[in-house]
Amino acid sequence: MAATSGAVLNGLGSSFLCGGKRSHTLLSASAGARVGGAVGPKKLIVMAAAQAKKSWVPGVRGGGNFIDPEWLDGSLPGDYGFDPLGLGKDPAFLKWYREAELIHGRWAMAAVVGIFVGQAWSGIPWFEAGAAPGAVAPFSFGTLLGTQLILMGWVESKRWVDFFNPDSQSVEWATPWSRTAENFANATGEQGYPGGKFFDPLGLAGELKDGVYIPDTEKLERLKLAEIKHARLAMVAMLIFYFEAGQGKTPLGALGL
Repeated sequence: MAATSGAVLNGLGSSFLCGGKRSHTLLSASAGARVGGAVGPKKLIVMAAAQAKKSWVPGVRGGGNFIDPEWLDGSLPGDYGFDPLGLGKDPAFLKWYREAELIHGRWAMAAVVGIFVGQAWSGIPWFEAGAAPGAVAPFSFGTLLGTQLILMGWVESKRWVDFFNPDSQSVEWATPWSRTAENFANATGEQGYPGGKFFDPLGLAGELKDGVYIPDTEKLERLKLAEIKHARLAMVAMLIFYFEAGQGKTPLGALGL
């Protein structure tokens, strides 16, 4: 009976279901006391109530998995229960989709800034920049495409390998331009948020103490939420830019600038 109870409690205490390491630690400690059968002095334990899950349709309560999917527990930054296609039912796929969303969002944020700055500086629409007669093109299209495929393919293949085998790429042979692989190691321990000296040089989510990068969990959580919100907004903006380009319009032109 004790073994069965322990298995059930361990299952309920997984980090995926309970929403974090802190909750997992508290639940495991409580489970260990119960399963072991030892009776000690009673202690008053005050635990903060879990925050209610946020919904992408706040005016509707319930609604099944379309409105409030059971596989999303609100632990991910920016999790508002939006998964109408059920893509995140598998925890492994959910982790992969979250990293894919981060990567696409970061590219979209860089693209939006580049489109506005590029057109404001040159006056050439972003979708005609490569074909404009006055465009600076020191390389042929084939050379540019081949270089991009090689460089991006190398980086993306390393990210793919690191996703399935974390920290496997932060070794000396993988970073030949660095004196130490620690500069490219995952300092936060969280996939998609490496931090460290190289990825957080301004110390926005941590600080350097005696040459060692120490992440600040509270700052990191706030920045993760802000980043995913900006990333989603940028992806929607890029989608609008594509529709505008199909009509021969530009973002600055649509704004009357």
